[in-house]
Amino acid sequence: MVEIFILGQRYEVPEGLTILKAWEWSGFQLKRGVGCRGGFCGACGTVFRLAGDYRLRYALACQTVVEPGMVLGPIPFFPAQRAAYHLEDLAPTGETLLDLYPEITRCFGCNTCTKACPQELDVLGYMAAALRGDIAAVADLSFDCILCGLCVARCPAELVPPHVGLLSRRLYGKYLAPRA
Repeated sequence: MVEIFILGQRYEVPEGLTILKAWEWSGFQLKRGVGCRGGFCGACGTVFRLAGDYRLRYALACQTVVEPGMVLGPIPFFPAQRAAYHLEDLAPTGETLLDLYPEITRCFGCNTCTKACPQELDVLGYMAAALRGDIAAVADLSFDCILCGLCVARCPAELVPPHVGLLSRRLYGKYLAPRA
């Protein structure tokens, strides 16, 4: 058995469980924050600390195995601002990104978004590409984003990198990608 702490309470769970299964083993009935259980949907983003380590760590609860002394807490839903648009009405330009997400100009390059990403994406890199108006680079660098929102939760400038990446991938796919 492994000793863990969930929301400040001590629990003992079987070794080898994921964080998600440990919550359930401990009696938590998860109403939200559970999706595919396979690391694709991003619904189970979580924050934790390891015993003796001051750093907050971010991961997907369905993919991360509990460790002795781990301190866990679910991340609440973050209602990230999402622009409303019709893709057919947009031009594939940097101005489109800035018109729909003007807050990207507030990015000051702290890199907490990249550090929080469980997919280990270069989130800061694709946000910098968005500022430059390079839709192809944003689409490429954000391709594996699972929209978990951990970068949104950590961003001190309150940016929404997943939505900027999604818009860029849509613009790239519709207008810029080579046709097969």
